[in-house]
Amino acid sequence: MVLCIFAAMTLPLRITFEDNDYTYIVLTKLIDRDTKEIKILLGEQEFTLFKNEHNVWDARERAVEDNAGLLKAIARNVALRYRL
Repeated sequence: MVLCIFAAMTLPLRITFEDNDYTYIVLTKLIDRDTKEIKILLGEQEFTLFKNEHNVWDARERAVEDNAGLLKAIARNVALRYRL
């Protein structure tokens, strides 16, 4: 079995969501297949993405209703990028 550990990128990553472009930064330093929580910086606000009991990436910050869909899209984007 090959274990790959990726260092998080400090370069801004882009995503298009509902015809708008957003830039975010992954703050978590080491990400591998066992990672259950990832911190990101979106704008000036820090968010935590986590793998829930259904093994689906989601956002902890549920109070921010206008960003819930965006945060889920970013979580899926990060999971695909790091092959989680």
